[in-house]
Parts: sequence; structure tokens; C-alpha cells
Amino acid sequence: MSSKKEELPFASSNYTMMLIGIAVILGGFLIMTFDSTEFGFGFLGLTLGPLITVLGFIIEFWAILRKPAKS
Repeated sequence: MSSKKEELPFASSNYTMMLIGIAVILGGFLIMTFDSTEFGFGFLGLTLGPLITVLGFIIEFWAILRKPAKS
């Protein structure tokens, strides 16, 4: 057993950004369900919802790849 303190791979700010990313992804899917045109072929289903969802995935990748600040 080593006396060195085990460090977590992510800081609390990383986990916060991951939760924000998940919320944005779910919001994008929710926006896609609000499209009133048939089969979701309107602006919300084809443009806005997917853009918000991709933004959520970008936030997720950034939260995972970001190095935590040394304290």
C-alpha cells in the first residue's frame, strides 16, 4: 500500500460540465419532439434540434478532455 493519496481522474468542474452536456443533449432531443410537421421534417426536427444535440456532444468531449486545474 502506498501512502500517496489516490487522485480522481476528473475534477468537480469536469463532472459539472458533463451534467450540463447531458442536459443540452436531452434538450436537443426534446426540441426535436416539438416539431409539429409530419415525421419531424420541419425546422425544429431537422435544424435546431440536431444543432443543439451536437452542441451537447461538443460540451461532453470538452468536459472529458479538459485537464483539471492543479490546486
